[in-house]
Formats: sequence, structure tokens, C-alpha cells
Amino acid sequence: MSRLDSMLRRLAAQRDGLNWAAGLVAARQGDALDLGLGNGRTYDHLREILPGRRIWVIDRVLQCHPSCTPPEADFLQGEAEPMLRKLAATGAGIVLAHYDFGFGIKERDVAEAGRLSPLIADVMQPGGIIVSGQPLVGFERIAGPESIARDRYLFYRT
Repeated sequence: MSRLDSMLRRLAAQRDGLNWAAGLVAARQGDALDLGLGNGRTYDHLREILPGRRIWVIDRVLQCHPSCTPPEADFLQGEAEPMLRKLAATGAGIVLAHYDFGFGIKERDVAEAGRLSPLIADVMQPGGIIVSGQPLVGFERIAGPESIARDRYLFYRT
């Protein structure tokens, strides 16, 4: 599979997975969390599928498209570990999180996801849903939409 085809498959899985997860939490109260803003495409999609919800964002730098800039109060800029601790201290109750941190080196990405998993658990409401590009630990892995290959995107319930 070409890298272009792989990217298109990943983006379609991400969108379909987020739409599916938003449906699961639609009747629940709580905030959303985007771990890894990047250029803001996912954040923009979360705004569309979760209207009226607060969407927290954590990233090292703010370098997104201007139309996808989160409100200053919702953007926690810095390394993930202290920013997750800061978010936990606010008492925010996250019902849907999207994990998209990565260095592009699989072993390093998996290690970071494992290291951050307990901190993510600290901000999640019981029964919350996590959509992740990396394997997380300490959560119940659940089957996502049938249209998404099992290892393309990962889904967890807290």
C-alpha cells in the first residue's frame, strides 16, 4: 500500500471513529479532549460533531490553521505530562478523548502512550471513550466501527 493510500485510510478511520465515539457519548455530560492539535483538523471536526461541548486541547506548540485555533482558556501548551496534571486539577470530566501524539518512531510512540495512560485515566469520566492511534494501557479495549480495521485505530472505554 502506498503511503498516500495509507494516510487516506488512516484519516477515514479517524473521522469514522470519532463520529462513532461521539454517538456513544451524545447523551452524557462532559468535555472532550484532543491530545495533539497539529494543524487542527481533528479539533475542527470535534467542534462540528460535539457542538456546545468544551474541547480541551494539549500540544507542545500552537501551529494550527488559524481557523482551527482553540480558545486560549482551552489550550494547554506544553509537554503532555504536566498539562494532563493541570487538566486533572481543573476537575474537568472528559467523556471523549482523541489521542494523536507521536514522534513518528513507533517504539517511542508506544512507550509514550503507555507512560501517559495513567494521566489520561485521571481526567476521564468512568465509561468515557478514547479514540487512539497508539496502544494505551489500563483501559478496556472495545471494538470500534466495523468499517475500521482492528489495528488501524484503537478504541477504549474507561
